Amino acid sequence: MRPTPRIALGTLGLLVALVSGCKKAEPRKPGEWLVGYSSRDQSAEYTARLGDAVQARAKERGVKLVFVDAQADAQKQISQSENFIAQKVDVIILNPCEVEASSPAVERARAAKIPVVNVNSLTKAAPDCYVGSDDEQAGILAMEAIAKKLGGQGNVLMIHGIMGQSAQLHRDAGARKVLAKHPGLKLLDHQTASWDRAKAMAITENWIQAHKGKFSAVFAHNDEMAMGALLALERAQLKKDVYVIGIDAIAQALSAVKEGRLDATVFQDAVGQGKGSVDAAILLAKKQPCPKETMIPFQLITRENLSPFLK
Repeated sequence: MRPTPRIALGTLGLLVALVSGCKKAEPRKPGEWLVGYSSRDQSAEYTARLGDAVQARAKERGVKLVFVDAQADAQKQISQSENFIAQKVDVIILNPCEVEASSPAVERARAAKIPVVNVNSLTKAAPDCYVGSDDEQAGILAMEAIAKKLGGQGNVLMIHGIMGQSAQLHRDAGARKVLAKHPGLKLLDHQTASWDRAKAMAITENWIQAHKGKFSAVFAHNDEMAMGALLALERAQLKKDVYVIGIDAIAQALSAVKEGRLDATVFQDAVGQGKGSVDAAILLAKKQPCPKETMIPFQLITRENLSPFLK
């Protein structure tokens, strides 16, 4: 099942979101920057953590933040961008739903002379700057871990995120680069579970019926789906024969790695990305130089190097 939306700082964001359709400019203190933030989907743990980090950094730096949740709907995200324009925000931070479908949100803001920071995900339309991580690197790290474990020989199953999102496209591309270097490593099957745990569990259950005994590893594009695959394999009493890895290092995945259930995850720094996006927005609001890209590396996590990542 998908996790419930986060509370804490996320609650403030949801309350602020209630006024996001307002057409008036938000009142602000002298010298205070007004920034709009559109989250891809606050019901997913990673993007909820990212949203928390954005809100915390905005409060720390004295930024007035209008926080909204696109709920994985690119058309809603475009409408949110239009509302930000009407509110005359200084900068928009966008956590894009999709590469193509969210691009008008960037294009309309820039046409209105409002700078845009993309965080965590890309769009075809170029923002003023991007703060995130190289998702191709994440796919490479995950598939290299599989290749090492299997000695370059065996069949692999891959579970995609939402098709067309930048993370899905680039994690897939990175994984396939590694597969191309290991002729003995075969992609037996691949399907999308749309970042969802329950869907990944159902897909894995179907694969167990169709390919039982014929696969040795599962690479899921995020930890939610990796946990779904793990549960299906455990229920079928097949986990000991299959290596499972995900991406994001969410709390449940880290616990599963600690317990020896999940083999590995790839850490993505939500706090670093959130802080970096607000810092970039402030530079743009001040019309100061801002790097076009700020890339925060992924890190492979196994039981051997787990301790620093546990909270």
